[in-house]
Amino acid sequence: MSFRSARSLLCRVSMPLRCWLRWLTGGSWRRVAAGIMLLAGLAGAGGFLLISLGLVSISASSGHWKATGWMLHYAMRRAVSTQSMGIKVPPLDDPVLVLKGAGHYETGCVFCHGAPGRERSLIVRQMTPEPPFLPPRIERWKPRELFWIVKHGVKFTAMPAWPATKREDEVWAMVAFLQALPEMPAERYQRLALGERARAGSKALTPDSQRPLQDPLGPVLDNCNRCHAADGGGRGEGAFPRLAGQSQAYLLGTLQAYAGGKRHSGIMQPIAAGLEPPVLTALAKHYAELPVPVRADKPDASAAALKRGRALAERGVPERGVPSCVHCHGPKRSPRNPMYPDIAGQYSAYLKLQLELFTAGKRGGSEYAHVMHSAAQRLKPEQMQELADYYASLPAKASPALAEAPDDPSSSQRR
Repeated sequence: MSFRSARSLLCRVSMPLRCWLRWLTGGSWRRVAAGIMLLAGLAGAGGFLLISLGLVSISASSGHWKATGWMLHYAMRRAVSTQSMGIKVPPLDDPVLVLKGAGHYETGCVFCHGAPGRERSLIVRQMTPEPPFLPPRIERWKPRELFWIVKHGVKFTAMPAWPATKREDEVWAMVAFLQALPEMPAERYQRLALGERARAGSKALTPDSQRPLQDPLGPVLDNCNRCHAADGGGRGEGAFPRLAGQSQAYLLGTLQAYAGGKRHSGIMQPIAAGLEPPVLTALAKHYAELPVPVRADKPDASAAALKRGRALAERGVPERGVPSCVHCHGPKRSPRNPMYPDIAGQYSAYLKLQLELFTAGKRGGSEYAHVMHSAAQRLKPEQMQELADYYASLPAKASPALAEAPDDPSSSQRR
């Protein structure tokens, strides 16, 4: 190749570079834009090189730089504030909500976030970011923001989302408890969260620690009694249902539905899913054999409302396709399907909540749950309350041990 040919080729190759340099120096805004692009490219390439070489520290022991911690926390605060906008906060001063939230907080939250009179676990204090001790921090958040955090969790922390996102009523119970937490004395916390165990000074149990060793119940039953009480009466507040005297078939089917996620509950599902089938069977048998406790309290309802509730229970609403309640739930003398609960003497607030969940399609269970979905969706809110009050006013009786094939009361409505 001649000298002239080589020079011509070099000029053609260098032309794009000269054009780019001419464009770069052609105006101030072009120089700024090109500089930013160049720096961004170099930073990206450098960062990728550091990651590829394994030089970026991901150890929890190294912690965060102060600037990193501030930026992450700021991003979280802004995201929660924005994404929780529009959430309507219900009344949270109901003691039943606080009691229900306390039970789950002891099971799933206290180890990371502590409680009045209870320090956080030493292990979680080695996490990055470190879970905060909650009692003095709650007042920094609005109720709607707490709801969003409990329901959705927070990425890149150990804060999980609520296991059953359909059960917003449970999330609000947690918010009600958290709102009461900052000024809660240690004695009250223990009474709410531990129940009868508070006097014995028992330590909390995680679902994993509930796995049986030799005794098929052992500490599992001790932990169940925190909410459902040793007599199976549900602690008398209505936050937790009465289990004593229900049929073993119903109780076992309920536990299996919780464990399999067919019945939604962020409180019960993690507990039931952590237990082996023999323990579920033993728990169902234990509560089924307990004598039904006598309740002194009665629903605050007028005689007229109770009369309307009785009429609904006995006759249903035929024109709207609602079957009678007594066919499945009693009270009646003839045998009933053991897979249907005995709701006489159950708490009014609990019964009304279940009807609302069935109406909204958020209450699962056994293969017979569709019967209640259909019936509850055709009831008016005031009818739900009257039914709940009527059944709560009845004396509770133990379910008979039956093994008959279930019938479907909705079939008579379809015929």
